[in-house]
Amino acid sequence: MGGRLLEDHGDAVRVIGTVTAWEPGARVAWTTPDGVTIEVVFEPHGSGTRVRVTGTVPAGVEGTADLSAVRMTPRRFPRHLERRARDVGVPPYGRLHLALRSPTPAATARWLTEAFGLEPTAGVPAEESDPDHSWIELRAGTSFVVLLGGDATVGTDSPFVFVDDLDAHLRRARAAGAQIVEPVHEHGYRAYTAADCEGRRWVFAQSGPRIGREPDPVAAGAAR
Repeated sequence: MGGRLLEDHGDAVRVIGTVTAWEPGARVAWTTPDGVTIEVVFEPHGSGTRVRVTGTVPAGVEGTADLSAVRMTPRRFPRHLERRARDVGVPPYGRLHLALRSPTPAATARWLTEAFGLEPTAGVPAEESDPDHSWIELRAGTSFVVLLGGDATVGTDSPFVFVDDLDAHLRRARAAGAQIVEPVHEHGYRAYTAADCEGRRWVFAQSGPRIGREPDPVAAGAAR
């Protein structure tokens, strides 16, 4: 109780939650810096265990970013268990990725999987879901291709780049005269969007603990 959930970036540590409930084997909950509570409950279910993840947003709080992991749990967790059973880890992310805009991201993701052999990081939805909260990730080696819905126009695709120091990168881009389309925001990751000299929009995101650092074989084995 009172412990912190941390992202270790080597030269900096980012607090992403404070533990508010700790019942080993049964329940854990934490509160994000925005005040959103995430609760994970483990319940006996037949011969196995049901994992229930709930996000609670206080009145007056914008919880979209904090709930992104909750929305992705039903798609990501089964794939995690399947990889764990095969003792296969997820390769670390590289630096350069691609975000594709699509009015039908689920159907497009299925096509890319079947036709081009891209591998889904999580299960691809059978039907289109809320387009404003679409994030369907496909892997190509250490890079990802993510399908985004929302106000999607085919042809407005974006390079997606992880950088070591997002704030310093933004200062450099501004000093060089880049148009900042969207300032630093958080949606499961910190990022900003800038237009290049031809108007092409680039998304730059803060690299996480696993990006740009040598993997720890012991930690990697534990993560699987």
